[in-house]
Amino acid sequence: MIAIIEKIGNVRRFLLNQISDLSPEQLNEIPKGFNNNVIWNLAHLVVAQQSLCYLRAGQSVVIDERYMPLYKPGTKPEGLVDAYEIEKIKDMMLTTLDTLKVDYANGVFDNYPVSSIRYGEMASIDDALQYVLFHEGIHFGYIMALKKLL
Repeated sequence: MIAIIEKIGNVRRFLLNQISDLSPEQLNEIPKGFNNNVIWNLAHLVVAQQSLCYLRAGQSVVIDERYMPLYKPGTKPEGLVDAYEIEKIKDMMLTTLDTLKVDYANGVFDNYPVSSIRYGEMASIDDALQYVLFHEGIHFGYIMALKKLL
């Protein structure tokens, strides 16, 4: 499953490259017809991965917990994200995966409980990682659509 984490990292690196030319104003812009923006989507990916991998496994998240309620499913941007915070979010896109690899290798998720999600059931960390990769693809599409409108 380390290979899946690597694939998630590949998607995130490609995504970060695709948005590297966007200004903080563009990253915060919510185009007509959308209810969120590029930076919300990036932070949401981090929060979703933390929730699916860590919280569902009964572990503590490895990011500042203040991000969890701001970017969980069903939320939308509550204000502008400044340049400093944008860089922190971009950094978390990759550092959280480095930590995930180490934790996976160390068996942190060995007692992952069975749980239901919108698209079925997760019975292991491996199921969660496969879902995270799927979820990254969905939001990659949203981000590319948002970028075209900026």
